[in-house]
Amino acid sequence: MVLEAFQLKHKVAVITGGAGLLGLKHAEAILEAGGKAVLADVNIDRLQEAKEKLINERDFAGKVMILQMNVCEEASIEAGLQEIEKQWGETPHILINNAAIDPKFDQSAGEKPKSRLENFPVEQWNMELGVGLTGSFLCAKVFGRAMAEKKGGVILNIASDLGVIAPDQRIYRKEGLADDEQNVKPVTYSVIKHGLIGLTKYLATYWPQSGVRCNAFAPGGVFNNHPEEFLSKITPLIPMGRMADIDEYKAAV
Repeated sequence: MVLEAFQLKHKVAVITGGAGLLGLKHAEAILEAGGKAVLADVNIDRLQEAKEKLINERDFAGKVMILQMNVCEEASIEAGLQEIEKQWGETPHILINNAAIDPKFDQSAGEKPKSRLENFPVEQWNMELGVGLTGSFLCAKVFGRAMAEKKGGVILNIASDLGVIAPDQRIYRKEGLADDEQNVKPVTYSVIKHGLIGLTKYLATYWPQSGVRCNAFAPGGVFNNHPEEFLSKITPLIPMGRMADIDEYKAAV
């Protein structure tokens, strides 16, 4: 009976950033529980690869839909909702706000790291918050409204442990570099993840009368072939002495 409570048969879940590393694992969690997964992303090529992976390697044929959607544009999200309703004949029951930008900075010789607060470009700030925070708000606005009209649904915002605590910048330090030459975890990551938890609290009390609930998931770091130098610094800070495996959070989702 306990396992039955977690079954998602006939439920449709939209996963933003669905073509990404963890987006695919969130989709697997939904599919393994009997639901259908809509992988939403701006990158159609990666979406196609993700779909083929789920069908060919996991045999989820007929339960996976891909949707090219820009979470920064409300019209794109509205069109995505209509496409899901057209293809599957029902309003999504679940929204997983997972879309984010993993910033990569090109650094020329002698140039100060752009990840540092003093050098951080406002254009980068706007772009990252646009996807990670504004995008989550817009998706919650569009899909959450549709769920409320149908009297039921779930919104899950993917936050982070850095939405609760501050980053320990010592784990990113490189020997032999001055303080102003050190790369750091950028300010945007913390602001977005803290913001997602705030958005969650707001949404949790906004539509309860319509049967829509909202939670945030704040996981720690996931191992993805990180260099040994980084691992040697971060693992002593983790009670279990290791980063999470890529599929360990599926049960929580």
